[in-house]
Amino acid sequence: MDIKAKQQYMETLRERSLKGNKKEKGGLPDEYCRNTGCERKYAIKKFRYKAKLKETRKKRKDNYGGAVKTALAAMWKIFDFPCGQRLEPILKDETDRMRKLEELICSNETANKLKGITSSAIDKKLKHEKEVERNKRKYKPTHTFPLKNEAPTKTSAELDKDNPGTEQIDFVEHCGVSASGEYVNSLSIVDIYSGWWEGDAVIGKGQERALKAIDEARKRCPFTWKETHPDNGPNIMNYDIYEYGINKGIALSRSRPYKKNDNCFAEQKNSAHVRQKTGYLRYDTEEGLAMISDLCLNELRLFKNFFQPITKLVSKTRIKGKIKKKYDTPKTPCKRLMESDKVSQEEKDNLRKIYESLNPALLKKNIDEKLNKLQKIHDKKKAVVSRHEPQKIKSNFGVMINHSTSKVSVS
Repeated sequence: MDIKAKQQYMETLRERSLKGNKKEKGGLPDEYCRNTGCERKYAIKKFRYKAKLKETRKKRKDNYGGAVKTALAAMWKIFDFPCGQRLEPILKDETDRMRKLEELICSNETANKLKGITSSAIDKKLKHEKEVERNKRKYKPTHTFPLKNEAPTKTSAELDKDNPGTEQIDFVEHCGVSASGEYVNSLSIVDIYSGWWEGDAVIGKGQERALKAIDEARKRCPFTWKETHPDNGPNIMNYDIYEYGINKGIALSRSRPYKKNDNCFAEQKNSAHVRQKTGYLRYDTEEGLAMISDLCLNELRLFKNFFQPITKLVSKTRIKGKIKKKYDTPKTPCKRLMESDKVSQEEKDNLRKIYESLNPALLKKNIDEKLNKLQKIHDKKKAVVSRHEPQKIKSNFGVMINHSTSKVSVS
């Protein structure tokens, strides 16, 4: 007996084994071994494989045809795509009402079947409809903010660095470790050409407050604004800012999403002028707002613009794996504006008068005093909050003592 004959013989005996009773199944391996000469263990393993039997079971009758499926899909869409368990009671209560309102058009037989369908049958019948809706949402175009076309994206290299008037704008959050609720946000505006910095503070992220602070900063600048370049934050990238720029003749551009280096000049000032002074604490009171605003509008603004020299990058040269950068002579923002021919003589005279009236030592002293007061405002609020919280002291033995409830727990 060759291999093909053995396989055909095995298929015949396997079908008999799967259909027969226990006694018949036990004798079939012996019969196969006698006729083919194979070992019994090998024959038992071969008999375990299922035979290719024809389907003899009758299919269950489908009580819910195409009319029921169409009506079911319509009800599913009307009630905002619920699952089968939630749609089942809706069909029982709302089918007749939807027919009266002519939102669902179906026969009485179809309506009765809808009211009697089970949740498992609902999910089975809606399987294709769910896949269709899922694909619609998957390939639906993403929503973008309305100013995408009006405000073009620009990198820092594309902005005008040779003339004053191109401003990068950003807000610094003083939220601490939690971004919940309203808290103080520091406005940071820097001129790319001169490094002139203007700051302020507002509470929350309201568009009107941000626009008001930006307008006041523009009035304080000793030059005319030509272009503003904020990031994509909703408080500074909105139609109020867009219309404000149109009315004042100021162009509007924006950074690419999630590309902080497009707003690199403002980000650098955020670190040097705001974070290094105020830190990362949370300020959400009127006292904190007034102190930060007073600090930015007066001493800090004057000290940074008139007495803090900055360097500007002149060129970059790549030498193999290294980049060699060349910077110009450090100059204060005030001095750079004085040397520019784009600033009027009247503004230069005003800058000279302001410069001669300032005392940098006194400015630095006032900055330190206000920062100390700002720290006390935060500590005062923290002390008030801690009175209402359980005081816990951890000893050297890892025992946590809760003085408010007199309970001891081992950590």
